[in-house]
Amino acid sequence: MKRGIEILLIGLMMIAAVSCTEEFIIDVEEGERMIGVEAYFSNEMKQHEVVLSYTADFYNTDEIPMISGATVFVTDGVDTIPYIEDQNNKGHYFTDVVAGKKNTVYRLCIDVTDADGEVTQLSSECLVPDNVECIDSLVIKPFNGGNDSIPTVFFGDTIEWVYPYFQSLPDPNIVYIPIVYKNDTILNDTLMQQMTIPVGGYAGYYINGPEMQAENKEIPVFYFRKKDLKVGDRIRLDLRSIQPEYLYFYYSVAMSTGSNPMMGAPANVNTNIYPTEKAVGWFLTASSVSVETTFVDNYFNTESR
Repeated sequence: MKRGIEILLIGLMMIAAVSCTEEFIIDVEEGERMIGVEAYFSNEMKQHEVVLSYTADFYNTDEIPMISGATVFVTDGVDTIPYIEDQNNKGHYFTDVVAGKKNTVYRLCIDVTDADGEVTQLSSECLVPDNVECIDSLVIKPFNGGNDSIPTVFFGDTIEWVYPYFQSLPDPNIVYIPIVYKNDTILNDTLMQQMTIPVGGYAGYYINGPEMQAENKEIPVFYFRKKDLKVGDRIRLDLRSIQPEYLYFYYSVAMSTGSNPMMGAPANVNTNIYPTEKAVGWFLTASSVSVETTFVDNYFNTESR
């Protein structure tokens, strides 16, 4: 009975998704232009990026106006790290190859000068949180939920799921974002392709270990269609630990994405960029740990780094 209900629900969802609708345009009042900020800084040894643009009208189809010539830097109160604009990519600012420090608060500072010479100063503070020391292994296998589980019913045996194995931190507020690469190509580089994993009640557990397996409560972080994997493919997982406040931004963006202006809450999405009446977006800080593996057959050989 349970299986039949799950299949029925999936069928209803599919019918709803393809039903015909009459297109109509909702008149949305144009608001004040704001500065969009997409900023990232972590303990990864890499070039970190900030993207600056102006917001646009809801139905705007023109190219997004990028912001050039801004002054951008992060500081922990001791060291100051500048972001320099890429001359070939307007509005995109990069650090040198640097790494932040875990359990350290960084302040992002941005000065934007408009065409009239007026300067807008923006700032944000965020902690680079703690993270686990390593991921012990990755396993790729069918979903461990039984033959009557929704993933099994819906996907059958065409999907293999990726499970990391590691000792989680005791802090229940830790949130993880898994970033997955195949043969050095990132597979979920946009916000809407990523998933967030609040640890919550499983803080302190050995994630996906025997205790969670016994309760059928394993946590997959990605999936592959079988036809998309071949022997020798290199798979890398970057497990990013982030602040829980980012979830509010993530979900408000997810609920507000689409062509319908009635989606989401009747307000701008959450932001940690101040002053909030001048900016939208998020300053995301993270600490990351990686594991890289080679697909062999029905299992992975793993080496954490």
